[in-house]
Amino acid sequence: MNIHEHQAKELFAEHDIAVPNGFVVYSAEEAIKAAQQLSAKLLIVKSQIHAGGRGAGYFKGNPDGEGGIRVAETIDQVASTASEMLGGTLVTKQTGETGKEVKRLYIEEGCNIARELYLSLLVDRDMALVTLMASTEGGMDIEEVARKFPQKIQKIGIDPLIGIRDFHARRLAYGLGLKGSEVKLAVKFVKNLFDLFCKLDCSLIEINPLVVTQSSDLLALDAKVNFDDNALFRHPELINLKDANEEDPAELEAAEHDLNYIKLHGNIGCMVNGAGLAMATMDICKLYGGEPANFLDVGGGATKEKVSKAFRIILSDPNVEGILVNIFGGIMRCDTVAEGVVEAAKEISLNVPLVVRLEGTNVEKGNQILAASGLPINSAKNLDDAAKKIVQAVKKD
Repeated sequence: MNIHEHQAKELFAEHDIAVPNGFVVYSAEEAIKAAQQLSAKLLIVKSQIHAGGRGAGYFKGNPDGEGGIRVAETIDQVASTASEMLGGTLVTKQTGETGKEVKRLYIEEGCNIARELYLSLLVDRDMALVTLMASTEGGMDIEEVARKFPQKIQKIGIDPLIGIRDFHARRLAYGLGLKGSEVKLAVKFVKNLFDLFCKLDCSLIEINPLVVTQSSDLLALDAKVNFDDNALFRHPELINLKDANEEDPAELEAAEHDLNYIKLHGNIGCMVNGAGLAMATMDICKLYGGEPANFLDVGGGATKEKVSKAFRIILSDPNVEGILVNIFGGIMRCDTVAEGVVEAAKEISLNVPLVVRLEGTNVEKGNQILAASGLPINSAKNLDDAAKKIVQAVKKD
């Protein structure tokens, strides 16, 4: 689960992690009030959307204009900037050309920046560690830094069962070129950040940039926090931080029906049971020149109604030009899947090619249901055959 920058900074402040003062606002009038309460000479007006590259982005209709993060010197500038940004569609390299509507802003005090650094924490699943990653090249995309200056990225793996120690934080601070009082601040900063990461079951925390001010303070000038969805049952208070406006409507609907659905950018809709089989299905589609439109795992014990709902969600994507259903029946019976597919296809008036591969429990009965449906369903004998057929069908169309 993703949250907004201002929400992440509120969590930082609660855990004694230094951030600039600021207020979230939803209107120009609220922006004026926020500016009046902040004492800095410079104020930063920041669009709040779930996407990076806001400062380098542009608003639809004005590709040569200013981006989603701007500096204001007066309250009048804050008001005019807020009026211009709120309700606009911000396009960044992460949103794509569709962009995202800006419905809230964060008005923040500016600061005197001496240096910009990069700091993040993420889960290293291969090593079963939490990795601290830092670089002196703050403000840049870390992928670009890794490509151009790999020697400027330091990584420190920490066993969450043992926890972070002062020497971990000092090693990171020295690697960033911090000195004197800055090192002491960094130790406290990093340890508190690590504690927040573990306590709230985060999957990622990224601060870019982490700044050293002219007075040698450390501040998180930006904040990105992602939570592990599978651990949210332990943190019901975090659910309220979710902004439904930032989520894909189909993904929200899928979650309501306990379906694991992620929208992608291809044209072949995939419905599979089991995450591993779903990944293999997408891979083999790409092997034969196709592009999956989604990841969709209906789970091991799906009902006919759940399968039907999954089918409708796939078809709600206008980019879908063909559907591949790949089911290996274990707990889930093939006849249940077949009934759900037939029911949904009849109700929606299916008008795209459909290839179905069934294997396992009640496979004969499932194939009989498909054959008797009267629908133009192309059955496949195995996954390889299914992938070839759906890719060919989509290319013909």
